[in-house]
This record gives sequence, structure tokens and C-alpha cells, in this order.
Amino acid sequence: MPEPERIKAHDLEAFIARAFEAVHVPAPDAKIIAELMTRADVNGSEGHGIFRLPQYIRRIQGGAVNVRPEIRVEREAPAMALVHGDNGMGHLVMRFATRLAIEKARTAGVAWVGAKWSNHAGPASLYAAMPLEHDMIGMYLAVGSANHLPPWGGLEMLLSTNPLAVAVPTQEEPPLVLDMATTVAAYGKVKTKAQRGEMMPVGWMMDRNGNPLTDPKRSNEGFLLPIGEYKGYGLALIIGLLAGTLNQAAMGPDVVDFNADDTTPTNTGHAIVAISLAAFGDVTAFKRSVDTLVRDLRGSKRLPGVERIWLPGEQSHAKRIERSATGVPMPPALLASLAEVARELGIVPLA
Repeated sequence: MPEPERIKAHDLEAFIARAFEAVHVPAPDAKIIAELMTRADVNGSEGHGIFRLPQYIRRIQGGAVNVRPEIRVEREAPAMALVHGDNGMGHLVMRFATRLAIEKARTAGVAWVGAKWSNHAGPASLYAAMPLEHDMIGMYLAVGSANHLPPWGGLEMLLSTNPLAVAVPTQEEPPLVLDMATTVAAYGKVKTKAQRGEMMPVGWMMDRNGNPLTDPKRSNEGFLLPIGEYKGYGLALIIGLLAGTLNQAAMGPDVVDFNADDTTPTNTGHAIVAISLAAFGDVTAFKRSVDTLVRDLRGSKRLPGVERIWLPGEQSHAKRIERSATGVPMPPALLASLAEVARELGIVPLA
């Protein structure tokens, strides 16, 4: 297979912003969304970056998303808030919610901010990592934007991939950033496999007869498998309750499949937690302790044939450095879909 074409991050960002402005998203909001989507690609979250642009545009054109939302705080206390997203793009809603959590944590030590009437917001790590530069731990929870997981032992799709991300500051090492779905693979990875004509590994999905499903183009014939079997199912349920039900957002059978529906608002729920290191003690001492633990883990004895022990976030950190310098790889099928977006919107295509 030939190497994918590389596109500079600033070119991706400019193209995404043009596309959103073409469907009447105000320029300042389009710039914010474009920056966050591009950051996802630079970090290696290909299933949540520009890959999602055609889908986002379709949903805006279908009337499912409000392009001029009045994002506001609906309920509030010193260490919490509930944000009403007014059906705006999830990137805008969660940027607002995360900034609010950081501000509250400066005085309260810890802050939990929930959000309702939002939309798909990209990878969980985007928001968990925002508190890092403020010497805070970030934790993000969300209800996924489509149900692909039945209860353990069942067949009805009543739960989503419901992701969890946690970001922990360090002093010299790359920050620890765990970003995981409660299923073995996020559905975005299934979609990217389908677009590229690739097969899925055994263990990602199962058909309704209990057989492995490896063709991503047949994903509607089965369901994603939870991590850790029944434990992953339980984790998906609890995350959904905290990010969805607690915020009066969609959960369970109320979740709208935004992959198949371009006209219905999703009422997506999220939650962001910011924890101030200073509230617990010396910030530098904490960061150095994390550095020490990271080095202990990385330097520990390995199984035969294992070249390196990785820490959560290290591979994304390496991709960020490499892609910032050389550009983001764009497979031909993705470039073709983006060229079609440019043609339909009448905007300048990617160079």
C-alpha cells in the first residue's frame, strides 16, 4: 500500500473552518471547532477528527444541530454546574464546560460540570487534557452518540461505547492520558476500517448468533464487545448514568444514532471533572512523584519479545510531535470524501 498523503495541520484546520462557515456556523465558532478537530488528528485520534466532517456537515444541513447556540449554565454550586448546550456542536459545549470546571476548581479544589443538549464532541482526551496546563487532573465521561452495546448476555443495543478519559500532569515526562471506550474498540475505528476497506480484528465485534464479526461494512449485523466482558458492560452503564441520566441527557433507548440520523437532535450528555493539585499539596512534588512512577513502570522487567512498556498517552504524544512536523496522513478514501464536501459546499478544497 502506498504511503498516505500528508497534509499540514494548519491546512486541515483552515479547510474545516471553511466548511463550517459554509453551513452558517459563525467564524469564531468555526475556528474553535476546527482547532479541536485538527488537534484530534494530530494526536492520532483519526476516528474523531476530520474523518467526522462530512457527518457533522450532514447533520447541520439536516437541522439536527443548532449553529448559533446560546450555551449557558442552568444550575450551579461552588463545586458543580450543569451546562445547557442548546443543541450546539459538542466541541463548543465541552470547551465551555471544561473552562468552567477549571475556574471552579481554582477555588473549590475540585469541580464537576455536566452538560446536556450537546452533540458528538470528538475524542474524550481533548477535554480531559485541558486542565493539565493549569496543574490540574482532568477526567471526562460521555454517553456515546449511538448504541452499539447490549447488556451483558443480551441482544438489544441499549448502551453505547461511553468513553472515559483521565489526564494526569507530570514534570518532565509526557503527561499520562488514558482515553478509552468501554468497548474493545470505539465505533469510530470500525467506521475508519470500513472507509479504508480493511477488516477488523477478531474480538472487536460479534454477530447476533455469537460468531466473530470482522467485516466493518457488516457492523449493523452485530455489536461491539465490552472490555473485560461483564465488567465493561457495568462500566458503560455507570458512565452513562453519570454523563447522561444525571444531566437529564439521553441514555439507554433514548440515545439517537447520529450515524444513521441526520435530522434528530441527540441531547448528548457529557461530564468533565477538574482536580487542582494545589488543593492536595505541593504541585511540583506531585509531578515529580508521577515522573518517578512512570520511569519505574517503563524500566520494569519485560516479557520475552516485548521491546517497550508504554504508558497511557505516550504514543499519542509521539504522534503529536511527528505529525506536527510532517503533517497528518490522509488515506485516499478520506481525501475523496473531503473533496466531495468541498464540491458540495463550493469551498476551496484541501491543497
